[in-house]
Amino acid sequence: MKSPQWIGSLLLVGAVIVSGVLLSAWKQSSIAESDAAAANQPEPAESVVTAVAREHEHIRTTTSIGTVVALRSITVRNELPGTVRQVSLEPGKIVEAGTVLVALDVSVEEADLQALQAQAELARTQFARMQRMSQHRAASEMEVDTARAEQEVVQAQVARIKAVINRKIIRAPFRARIGISDVHPGQYLNEGALLTTLQGVDDSTYVDFTVAQQVAASLHAGNKVDVFASGDTTGVKAEILAIDARVDPTTRNTAVRAKIKNSAQTPAPGASVRVQVPVGTPLMATAIPASAVRKGPAGDHVFVVVTDDKGKTRARLREVVVDAMAGDDVVITKGLEPGEQVAASGSFKLREAALVAVTNPPESVALNSAKKPIATTM
Repeated sequence: MKSPQWIGSLLLVGAVIVSGVLLSAWKQSSIAESDAAAANQPEPAESVVTAVAREHEHIRTTTSIGTVVALRSITVRNELPGTVRQVSLEPGKIVEAGTVLVALDVSVEEADLQALQAQAELARTQFARMQRMSQHRAASEMEVDTARAEQEVVQAQVARIKAVINRKIIRAPFRARIGISDVHPGQYLNEGALLTTLQGVDDSTYVDFTVAQQVAASLHAGNKVDVFASGDTTGVKAEILAIDARVDPTTRNTAVRAKIKNSAQTPAPGASVRVQVPVGTPLMATAIPASAVRKGPAGDHVFVVVTDDKGKTRARLREVVVDAMAGDDVVITKGLEPGEQVAASGSFKLREAALVAVTNPPESVALNSAKKPIATTM
């Protein structure tokens, strides 16, 4: 009774084993066929746009925040108290030198001046009479001297009252733009009251900024800096005029003043600007597009496009040291030589030894061959 059951079980196990062997043989055959088919397939190539590493003059710079300063700028105040008779303070208006800005009431001074002028005329007449009488020995030398002194005293009083009148008339000392004011006719002003501000209208303007003491040590009068207005990417050149002889003990910075020859290209006095200051001497560096640099666990790297021993174009991973940004380019100080080709666009698809297909547009040749000095920010 047990013998047929044992034989049935044995046959079942044998059938399972035979099925497994046949399945394994079929799988190995399928893998071999796939490998053979893959070996016959061409290696895929990644399309990239390349750029040529260029050698350029590398100028390191540091950025400072500066302030535009007019060549001539004053705060206008009255020297003497008085009541305002005339006001010509239109904010924003450009006035010429000598223009009357504010005139105080001088009616009392003018009346005193007329009285003193009459006394001066009388003293002049008396002095002339004494001189004639002295010629005929009708007057002594003392009387002549007394008449001369009286005439000079009255003349000095006339000059004094004229000076008081002039001091009550405030004029523009130079060609300038008027600031905001709050002065009105009939208003009484105490001595030293603030009237307005005047900003000189000149062809040039100053820019004051500060730099670290290490940077200031390398600067000299005549050096050029680039000045950028807020939101402006195109700067203007300014020439350093003076470097302060003193270092601020709190910030360890040194004040520097530069001059912009064309004030029409700068904001109004008091505005904030960005100043790029050169640091050290220019150096030769290697520049490539910023899109060519990739980030990795080991640091920055690029893919250099080279030809292997079989004549195929492949990508080789190269670690580099990036010094600074320069617009759309980066400056490489280590790991890359001028003239080498790097993958600029499509480098994210690459790996070590990957086959690449270069698809550069025609205009990229001109772009890659263009050379210009590069200034980078520290």
